[in-house]
Amino acid sequence: MAVELTTHAIEKSTFVIIVAFTDEDGDAVSPVTANWTLSDGGGTIINSREQVEISSPTSSEDIVLSGDDLALRAGETNLGARILTIEATYNSDLGDGLPLNGSVIFTVDNLIKIS
Repeated sequence: MAVELTTHAIEKSTFVIIVAFTDEDGDAVSPVTANWTLSDGGGTIINSREQVEISSPTSSEDIVLSGDDLALRAGETNLGARILTIEATYNSDLGDGLPLNGSVIFTVDNLIKIS
């Protein structure tokens, strides 16, 4: 299930998304592998941000988006919707390499005359 943020990003500014990883019991867990992808509401990859590796992931990671990550394209029809998708794996008593995936939906607010 995707989490929808109520806080909006500002066009071409800086926006930080904090990702907290939890296991099947809801306890904090450090993933074995983790990466993220940034796309728009139509599935188009934004700023070549596809499967960006989080090296040595911990139970809480700050993903910093800025500049062209938060740029709106001419004629964009999805009202600045962005989706940050996380793909991770973790180990537990239930097994190794268990998937831990999720997504965050947020909106980029258009600023007039930002280039």
